[in-house]
Amino acid sequence: MALETEAKNSNATATGDAKATATKASGKAKENNNTAGGKKNLNPNSNQQNSNQNLVNGNGTAADGPAAKKKGKKNRNKSPPEPTTEAALSNGHVEKPTAVDAVEDNADANANVEKPQDGGAPDAEADGDDIDLDALQDIGITVNISSPGADLLCVQLSSMELVQEIHQLLMDREETCHRTCFSLQLDNVTLDNFAELKAISNLEQGSTIKVVEEPYTMREARIHVRHVRDLLKNLDPADAYNGIDCTSLTYLNTITQGDLLDKKRTRPDSVDCTPPEYVTPGVSDPPILPLHPNVKNAKGPQALKVLTTSAWNPPPGPRKLHGDLMYLYVVTMEDKRFHISACSKGFYINQSTDDTFNPKPDNPSHLSHSLIDLLSHISPSFRRAFQTIQKRRTMRHAFERVATPYQVYQWASPILEHTVDAIRAEDAFSSKLGYEEHIPGQTRDWNEELQTTRELPRKTLPERLLRERAIFKVHGDFVTAATRGAMAVIDGNVLAINPGEDTKMQMFIWNNIFFSMGFDVRDHYKELGGDAAAFVAPRYDLHGVRVYNAVDIEGLYTLGTVVVDYRGYRVTAQSIIPGILEREQEQSVVYGSIDFGKTVLSHPKYLELLRQAGKHLKILPHVVLNERDEPVELCSSVECKGIIGNDGRHYILDLLRTFPPDVNFLKLQDVQLCKELVNMGFPIEHRHKLCCLRQELLEAFIEDRHVNFIRIAAAHLQQLTTIKQSEKSEANPAPALEGAEAAIKVNGAEKPDDKDKKTEDTEKKDRSTSGETRTAAMVNAIREAQCNVASSNEVQASEVVKRACAAVGSLKEKEFDFRFNPDVFSPGIRHVDGEEGTVSSLAKQKVLVQEAAQFLVLTQIPAFIKEHMSHSSSPIDGQSLTESLHSHGINVRYLGKVIKILKDMPRMDYLHRIAVLELIVRATKHIYYTYMQNTEPLHLSAAISHFLNCLLTNGPVNPAVSSEEAHKKRGNGGKHNKHKSSKGGKGQQQQQATGNQNGSSSGSSNGSSASDWTLMTPRSLWQQIRKEAKVYWDWELDCDSIETAVSKFGIQRISLMRAFCLKVGIQVLLREYNFESKHKPTFGDDDIVNVFPIVKHISPRATDAYNFYTTGQAKIQQGLFKEGYELISGALNLLNNVFGALHQENGSCLRMLARLSYLLGDAQDALAIQQRAVIMSERVNGMDHPSTILEYTHLSLYSFANGHVGMSLKLLYRARYLMVLICGEDHPEVALIDSNISLILHALGEYELSLRFIEHALKLNLKYFGDKDMHVALSYHLMARTQSCMGDFRSALNNEKETYSFYKSQFGENHEKTRDSAECLRLLTQQAVLLQRKMNDIYSSGKLTSDLPPIHITPPSMGSVLDMLNTINGILFVKISRKDIVKVRSEIEKHFKTDSTENEVDDAINSIVAAANNNGEVEDSVPKDVKEQPEACKQLTNGDKAAATEATSS
Repeated sequence: MALETEAKNSNATATGDAKATATKASGKAKENNNTAGGKKNLNPNSNQQNSNQNLVNGNGTAADGPAAKKKGKKNRNKSPPEPTTEAALSNGHVEKPTAVDAVEDNADANANVEKPQDGGAPDAEADGDDIDLDALQDIGITVNISSPGADLLCVQLSSMELVQEIHQLLMDREETCHRTCFSLQLDNVTLDNFAELKAISNLEQGSTIKVVEEPYTMREARIHVRHVRDLLKNLDPADAYNGIDCTSLTYLNTITQGDLLDKKRTRPDSVDCTPPEYVTPGVSDPPILPLHPNVKNAKGPQALKVLTTSAWNPPPGPRKLHGDLMYLYVVTMEDKRFHISACSKGFYINQSTDDTFNPKPDNPSHLSHSLIDLLSHISPSFRRAFQTIQKRRTMRHAFERVATPYQVYQWASPILEHTVDAIRAEDAFSSKLGYEEHIPGQTRDWNEELQTTRELPRKTLPERLLRERAIFKVHGDFVTAATRGAMAVIDGNVLAINPGEDTKMQMFIWNNIFFSMGFDVRDHYKELGGDAAAFVAPRYDLHGVRVYNAVDIEGLYTLGTVVVDYRGYRVTAQSIIPGILEREQEQSVVYGSIDFGKTVLSHPKYLELLRQAGKHLKILPHVVLNERDEPVELCSSVECKGIIGNDGRHYILDLLRTFPPDVNFLKLQDVQLCKELVNMGFPIEHRHKLCCLRQELLEAFIEDRHVNFIRIAAAHLQQLTTIKQSEKSEANPAPALEGAEAAIKVNGAEKPDDKDKKTEDTEKKDRSTSGETRTAAMVNAIREAQCNVASSNEVQASEVVKRACAAVGSLKEKEFDFRFNPDVFSPGIRHVDGEEGTVSSLAKQKVLVQEAAQFLVLTQIPAFIKEHMSHSSSPIDGQSLTESLHSHGINVRYLGKVIKILKDMPRMDYLHRIAVLELIVRATKHIYYTYMQNTEPLHLSAAISHFLNCLLTNGPVNPAVSSEEAHKKRGNGGKHNKHKSSKGGKGQQQQQATGNQNGSSSGSSNGSSASDWTLMTPRSLWQQIRKEAKVYWDWELDCDSIETAVSKFGIQRISLMRAFCLKVGIQVLLREYNFESKHKPTFGDDDIVNVFPIVKHISPRATDAYNFYTTGQAKIQQGLFKEGYELISGALNLLNNVFGALHQENGSCLRMLARLSYLLGDAQDALAIQQRAVIMSERVNGMDHPSTILEYTHLSLYSFANGHVGMSLKLLYRARYLMVLICGEDHPEVALIDSNISLILHALGEYELSLRFIEHALKLNLKYFGDKDMHVALSYHLMARTQSCMGDFRSALNNEKETYSFYKSQFGENHEKTRDSAECLRLLTQQAVLLQRKMNDIYSSGKLTSDLPPIHITPPSMGSVLDMLNTINGILFVKISRKDIVKVRSEIEKHFKTDSTENEVDDAINSIVAAANNNGEVEDSVPKDVKEQPEACKQLTNGDKAAATEATSS
């Protein structure tokens, strides 16, 4: 199985076999893949297929599986359902069906035949979950393939692959890639494309399969032409820059000048290691051009001038009867013109010219089955160019050719030559809705596909894999289609379904997807903040869809939802509930409310389904009154509507209030926030009233309460038992409990009556008390509690629980219960209040929501900052900062508060800068969206360049000039201007009335600026940004120009430009911009290349893979690297199975596997795996994404370990350049990169350069880690090494003394580190004395006397440099005995049991590791990895939560 072997044996990448693998998903595959869909009548049960047209891929087979099951049809095993999922992949992700699915097909299909009625095979299900991945691997067979005009080809295949895979393989191999229309025959019998190889009776080792050319049909001929065009365009990066067809860029092989794995080891003296200017320390504004290296020769040679369908198409009736299918027109590089006919036999040259139609064959006509063969005959330059293109294509890494799951957009692009391309033109204007023309039944019923895939069975592992793959596949297609539709809607390419209404009110249907705009139509959100609320509602709704999808309750359906921001507009794309368009909404809704709670309905089936979901989401069922004052029970917020579709499914929509409101941002009459919050300026009145708390926050809050609950209960029980023991006589329960209460106070919780006050402050005191004693006490308390619950009488035990519940504010009196009522503060909703103190008590529910909001500010924000104090996984840009905030449950609207806290922490300077930059970018985005909505399409590029000038420069953006130029260029000067401003008047009034879309209230203050973009100036824009920062984040931005922002916060303009372009979807021209330009504007309208959409959607998960991954991580943390490696390889296998070859999560797995291979001593393997991780990150995340930088640094370490010294430097230079481009030099990660660069330069004997980098690293380490830190001691030591090599012994001595004093104070005299440092000092002193004596000698006698020994400066060995590199990067191969590991493990477990706060676990591991090995650098082995443990377990798509305690390797 190719992908499987890829995971198991990463070296395979180099071999042809693995190349073949990834090509399965290759973009080329797109068309031809779809061919499979219509080529033959897919399978025997085609009638049934048509009756079920809903299917996964529109072909009607994949989802037919369950349908067939229900009907108990017996023919299911004739057409395994799974293959087609691959076969018709619409966007080119043809994943290999790894062995796993194949098992599924077999078990399932056969079982079904035997027991059609049962709808399943009990035995298959029973042992399904225990399927070991190895058992799923299948035998390989070697077959020979003979194709006309090519050598016999020998390939290794798995018996579980489909015949379809061989098609794919042949279409991607250099010698056979020009064939698309062929069948495969064995012993003159044509093979079924969807048969598994093992199902073919006479196929054995060494059989020869023949490639037989098939006659063309019209469709096959078109597919062939398109395939030829794709082959010729293969190297052209234009599609990646234009954001088409899920192509994206990768530059790894450009930077390493070819494949790293093919390189020979380099000799250190042959390496050119001078860093480019922009990489040396001290660079202020990095250039943009190096971001896209090698732009000039990326394209490859041109093979033809023109290849297009001819204007003589379609063939007239008489010619049709002669078998003509279509006509092509070709202009070769030699400037010869040919008209070509396609017939069922192939392609030939006819006698037509541009003016006369003569379809008879030319003489000679060169009839060829393949168009490429024909063109090679008639044009020698085509033959040469095509060979070159093929060579370069097959040399590329497999991952460079596969399509990504979602489109990645570039924010900078070179000038792309716009060539004549008829096929591209045809695509743009034909009614192509996303590859639908290959599918029987035309447009896809998205809703049916999305829901059918969710209904697939999921009892066994193979079933789950099949289901998850189908979900991912359909979801990917839906996102692509929705994005195209949304852009078409904004570009005015779709007719509205209500064309008579105002443009803001219009709604659209395109390709079975419903589109609506983010405006407040019909005053729906009037009470909640008008347009501002309407703008954020789709995003909150998407959050709701995400969580309900994740809970995955059977029978509860959500709509496919995608939110697209494009050209300043927000468009929501949703799949359509069957039947909803035929009736009014009022009639359809059977649950919830369509008027925010005035009329409310309920429905028993919905209550049952939502109650199940609510258990996971912590939503409290509650009762409200409807318009007739009748109580109605709800298990969600009131806005959540339930609609039963014509297909009988229960849909929920409008999930914007799934979670409880955030009271810190609502001005409410009856809510009094606590003193600390009021002092911080809360409540802040937000633009809209839809602010909700995040799911992560609720989880953290409940976990925190649970820890307290256990602690308090334990304290009670401890108290009871001590009293019991002291009075051996009859114990009176009352005094005992009073005693217990006293104990509670000591323990930092308070009396039940104070439950309105908060356990927070006390808890803080509690945490600061000596952790050790408390932990010990708690362990004992819990142990005793467990014994005592059994022994003490029932009354006491329940009393203890009751008191603990009261103390933490549980909803139920006698059990720990935390759930939230999302409607508790919604205006206009009348709740039925329960008795005081019960679950249904409204007061109690309100207090709970308030406490959660308070927990966010008083606990989570400090925890967030504390976590980043260690700089172990520091955010690099706004996106990684946002993700980190979200993982702590902190909404971005708290960014202002976070910045205020960071401002006074010099050690968090870099985070403060990133946060300020993110806030400025977000504020600017709000203003930009409004600005864009008031710009006519005619002036888009002029308006965007003007906006960027105002944002990024202080130079001439003289609005009068720019407006005049804008109109002059369009040719009708002033007239146009008048027309525009008069029109502006109306827009202005409207805007002032609505308070301006997206809520940026700038409109009302200077309405004209919004209606006519030419009036904006840098000053007015920065004033709006300041105002926005104050209104939205309650933060004072004291900047009125970019100059002040740069000088005050140290922000780089280029970083601001990058962040802003990525945030709003602008693509600028790739060139150097002079932001200081005094004479002409920095940006002209030619500098705006494109605008692209910002797409938000849910990401389907791979549950089994996730479980494998987390188990693997746990094993690694226990030091069981081998087992961990196997589990994570298993996870990668499953991920390949579900997501195909490229996906972010596959990237996380690869990084982890590379790290493990390295730790297990296999540096070569590590290099091969990490190379794939880098290419994957560049392709899937973007080439300047923070995780790409991380992958580059890892790769450089492994390539150094493999002896590629020069390469490893180049990779580090690239990583450093990207870091500086994104966030500047002042960042703790830059210190790490600089230490690495310095070490390698030192190894190469470039001491001067090496010293510059290590000095910079030392400066940063001192700033961010303080002088009492391992990083700093190491930097001093590295400096001393370099200086001693330069002969500067005095400085070297001073620096080494710093290192020595640190080691001595931290580890004591006898530690190995300290002894090493002392030895180093001795040698340096000796050399310094020698040197001094020589100098004195020269001074005194004027010449050198001969009896002094020469001074030895020994260059370091590569081995010692590698050891230092490992140390710096937190990788230590420490030898610890088995016994110590067991001890470590039990300590860790003990800590975990008692308290989940991370710091204690870290401290425990630190102290233990330090004790266990007196030769490992404690600090250094731990920070990089151990500190990330808690996070690592939480999610798969983590940053570098790499192999945890590497120190515990046995």
